Amino acid sequence: MATLQIRVDDMLKKQADALFSSLGLDTSTAIRIFLNAAIENCGIPFSVQHSAVPYSLQEAVYDSRFQRNLTGPFENAEDAVASMLED
Repeated sequence: MATLQIRVDDMLKKQADALFSSLGLDTSTAIRIFLNAAIENCGIPFSVQHSAVPYSLQEAVYDSRFQRNLTGPFENAEDAVASMLED
């Protein structure tokens, strides 16, 4: 039998251990389940993709990068907040 060693952040390990324990598994068993599922699916057994970014956010990022549709500068923070709250 082979041994698999990986390095993960301490908090990630602690959270994963707690999750798997709540399912009645230890982390080694959960990883074996993942590996078997990957083999059965001939790939990662879940979708790996970027989360969808709302169009309005994409547009705002584009505007800020190309300095379009911007307001300001403002005299103070209150004016900037008031501008953000306008419809």
